[in-house]
Amino acid sequence: MHISSLPSPHGIGSMGAAAREFVDFLKAAGQSCWQLLPICPTSYGDSPYQSFSTYAGNPYFIDLDELAQMGLLSGSEYEAIDWESSADDINYGALHEKRYPVLRKAAERFRKHPPSDYEGFIRENEYWLEDYALFMALKNAHGGASWQDWPKELKMREERALGEARRQYAQEAEFFKVLQYLFFRQWRALRSYANANGISIIGDLPIYVSLDGVDVWAHPELFQLDETLRPREVAGCPPDGFSETGQLWGNPLFDWDYMKKDGYTWWIRRIEYLCSVYDILRIDHFRGFDSYYAIPFGEADARSGQWRKGPGMELFREMERSIGRQPIIAEDLGYLTDSVRELLRESGFPGMKILEFGFDSRDANSSEYLPYKYSPGCVAYTGTHDNDTAAGWMTSAVPEDVARAVEYLGLNETEGYHWGMMRGLWASASELTIVQGQDLLGLGSEARMNTPSTVGRNWRWRSLPGSFTPELAVKLRHKMELYRRLPE
Repeated sequence: MHISSLPSPHGIGSMGAAAREFVDFLKAAGQSCWQLLPICPTSYGDSPYQSFSTYAGNPYFIDLDELAQMGLLSGSEYEAIDWESSADDINYGALHEKRYPVLRKAAERFRKHPPSDYEGFIRENEYWLEDYALFMALKNAHGGASWQDWPKELKMREERALGEARRQYAQEAEFFKVLQYLFFRQWRALRSYANANGISIIGDLPIYVSLDGVDVWAHPELFQLDETLRPREVAGCPPDGFSETGQLWGNPLFDWDYMKKDGYTWWIRRIEYLCSVYDILRIDHFRGFDSYYAIPFGEADARSGQWRKGPGMELFREMERSIGRQPIIAEDLGYLTDSVRELLRESGFPGMKILEFGFDSRDANSSEYLPYKYSPGCVAYTGTHDNDTAAGWMTSAVPEDVARAVEYLGLNETEGYHWGMMRGLWASASELTIVQGQDLLGLGSEARMNTPSTVGRNWRWRSLPGSFTPELAVKLRHKMELYRRLPE
């Protein structure tokens, strides 16, 4: 369950009281982990997998009530704002228009009397924060345009132009630094609260970065770009039983040959940083390290792409030599080959199993996702943010697939189909099981988080206040006791 999905009167979930109440629910329910989507700032399409930065935190998640408690806001400056959304929905357009003016007021007061640890935060994070703050300042100065459409001297990062921009937009860049301080101040407090209550935070590392982001603008040499800094090829996945034209994600691809020459420094620093932000790190699209699908830039869909070789185990050996073994979950879904399976085995990372996939007749590998195949070295899910909810799947999947799940899992209306599907996970041998918050609440397709290859209605679901009740916690804790899954 993402932070954005927490209940809030201010348009989107945040890292305030509702987040701590959710931790309290998890503790009472006998849980040990809370998995999130990436907490980075979202860009076009509002997807946490298309961010302006792999390091920065999302300013929308800064809790306004806590800013008021710091003396940076008064209630009258935000409590009466119409966020133009219902209690179970997010209006990102209204958020963008109305949230930043409130945050600017808080930042102005902050700058008058910054806390004693502010300068230390700036120094500690200088290696990413300086570029990020300048990037965001320049993006605002150019009306939100992609950096690829900025004046050539800024696009190409000519030193004289950068120096002038740092002077001209110093105050605006400082605003974005303050936001990052406030974000991570609240994040550290929330994570500490979760840890103190026995809850580990599982975070998410998207394998790819957004083309319109500071990572590519600041380090174009790391990506497969031409002399004008346009991508030669972009990321996606090929046609399959789910999509006749495949998926065109559009992310720039890494220049793995260049990265190899410098010992994969960028990747190792990124993993080390995110492992310091979270307790456990899920690496998205793990199979892309074995081989990745490359689509010529400018294509309308993914049909003309080709598979290319990735860095394989060499990257993870370098990582372990440099920063030691890290607590990582590998998202090993998608088109699986023997070499992908070997990479997962050699890495020693736990892979993922998706219960809904086990009954999908479109997937040639569906039997791999049936509970009897789950080993102790895996993490099992009812579904991910890219899948329908359990209750939604019962009505949206192919009827024959649903009938197979009903018979296999012994599903019935008395227990509730969604509870029966979760039971299928808990009764398996998997070391860790993750269910969506929507599945605990028995919500249907209206609460689905994301439908791949679509825009406009994704990433918007929020839980209603009071949804995660003490009665639900008692019921869930009983299931943990029954299936011997209580934390030790």
